[in-house]
Amino acid sequence: MLYIIRHGQTAMNKAKALQGRSDSELNETGRAEAAAAGELFKEQGVLFDRVFTSPLKRAAETARIIAGSVPAEADARLIEMDYGPYEGMDLTNPAPEVLDFFRDFANTPAPEGMEQLRDVTARLGSFLEDLKQRVSPVENVLVSTHAIAMKGALEYLTPSSNGAWWSRYIGNCAIFAAELRDGRWSVPAEWGVKSCNEIF
Repeated sequence: MLYIIRHGQTAMNKAKALQGRSDSELNETGRAEAAAAGELFKEQGVLFDRVFTSPLKRAAETARIIAGSVPAEADARLIEMDYGPYEGMDLTNPAPEVLDFFRDFANTPAPEGMEQLRDVTARLGSFLEDLKQRVSPVENVLVSTHAIAMKGALEYLTPSSNGAWWSRYIGNCAIFAAELRDGRWSVPAEWGVKSCNEIF
């Protein structure tokens, strides 16, 4: 089973800043969220055979808190969307062109200098296709990543979504699961009673 998780909260998340590729660490709330996710997996009897993470600290730390001594393999394709000149922007007062993009992700190109969503989907799809060759259907696999990168993975795994994932809110430590069946990934579903960020 494949479990994809968004990292726990950081100071930039709390401040409502566009975080992107800023290499932030988890804050105390984020560490507690990751620990709660780890407990949820244990309660459900899920032990991880393989762990993959974005190279950014917040995702790697989330994976480490959850999976403990299981070695994590960093993959650059799991990194967050590149926001270019908008990195660090106050999300409570976004630039007009960014606001237009946020209002209709599926039909509005990202502003100049940002990574395009189709490219996010393509690199996450590349990772997921490679993963099929590297893991067994009976293994439990944890993938620790970021909100937009995670949406790219969900878009790739749900071809019929027509961009619906882009506008869906995905909180810190939200988890989605998919199965590897006959060499293909199943449509992902939200996993667990509730997103771990809702506990706090």
